[in-house]
Amino acid sequence: MSLNYNFTVADRFLKYVTIDTQSDPHSEAQPSTEKQKDLSRLLVEELHQMGISDAHLDEHGYVYATVPSTSEKNVPVVCFCSHVDTAPDCSGTGVKPIVHKNYDGKDIVLPDDTTQVISPKQHPYLEQKAGEDIITASGTTLLGADDKAGVAIIMDMAHYLISHPEVKHGAIRILFTPDEEIGRGVDKVDIKKLGAHYGYTLDGGERGAFTDETFSADAAKITFHGVSAHPGYAKDKLVNALKVAGTFLDLLPKDSFSPETTEDREGFVHPTYFEGNAEKAKLTFIVRDFETAKLSLHEKRLEEFVKQAVGKYEGAAYDFEIVEQYRNMKDVLVNHPKGAEFVEEAMKRSGVVFKPSSARGGTDGSRLSYMGLPCPDIFTGEMAFHGKHEYVSIQDMQKSVEVLVNLVQVWEENA
Repeated sequence: MSLNYNFTVADRFLKYVTIDTQSDPHSEAQPSTEKQKDLSRLLVEELHQMGISDAHLDEHGYVYATVPSTSEKNVPVVCFCSHVDTAPDCSGTGVKPIVHKNYDGKDIVLPDDTTQVISPKQHPYLEQKAGEDIITASGTTLLGADDKAGVAIIMDMAHYLISHPEVKHGAIRILFTPDEEIGRGVDKVDIKKLGAHYGYTLDGGERGAFTDETFSADAAKITFHGVSAHPGYAKDKLVNALKVAGTFLDLLPKDSFSPETTEDREGFVHPTYFEGNAEKAKLTFIVRDFETAKLSLHEKRLEEFVKQAVGKYEGAAYDFEIVEQYRNMKDVLVNHPKGAEFVEEAMKRSGVVFKPSSARGGTDGSRLSYMGLPCPDIFTGEMAFHGKHEYVSIQDMQKSVEVLVNLVQVWEENA
């Protein structure tokens, strides 16, 4: 069923991206930045205006809300989830979204930094978007489509369903999370309070994409210990931890084992943080693979490089700690096939080609699935995320809204 509807998703999105919600991996607070709540409070206000009276923001930065059931059946409660924060990788302050109406298929030169050019050669999906309306940032910030496109889609779905009570669906729970980009998106989610049987994140890319497999993920925290000494009198005394760490980084393979040299189902290790002085240097790595068992193999290999580096400096030492982050959702979702079958049917009704895929990353759904809420991911149209070349098609966002409206009806029909 195609919707005869004046979509609000684009207007909502253009408003949401101007609110700075960047998360901070170095903050111990929950959420990591207070400014994330600026958007969350607005979402609660808009949900109240729709007539969703139970919408609220809790002390941990989560927005919970319910679209009441319109069905007399006992329909499983379905949750839709997106995150409000943007990635620390690129500035989210002062985002100026630009709508490129009826995109002509050519390079998009961003006006506030004309060296920033979004080219179909580097972004092949953009070639398919000619004739659609593309939203970009202005060249000095990311856009924030990851994941404010998802937020806007869920909000427009709620608006449609509240405005069309004749559409039959079960109770729908809405969850907006903070801190997804720093791996803490569901740390304080109250699963019992959420009360859903099945969930979907709205955090995917190309139209039709359905992700039911993600990386499994660990973090490796490495500390190199040196010996500090006054540099004027350091002969045969000083062991510089920064040099040990530099030697270690130089030992890492240049043609494999890293994000920039792997693709498809290949795993990797990736340094994300480095600080220190002569006495102590700390590095953080992320470790990723679709096969959970391979994580320990990557970690053992990584530690071997650490040992080699330390062995070159008499008196140096190290600590090596592994922290579990999330696991491949596929291992849970394989036991809940209806969730995927219903999405495929909803996409068919929406005229969208169903494209099951694997994500070389993770979503809130990765951890929610292991917390008892099976939670694959549905497309939003967000592309080239975490950088200044981020873009999204308005028509992709509208199609995602349409898929969700059809999806809740499929759940109701099969109850």
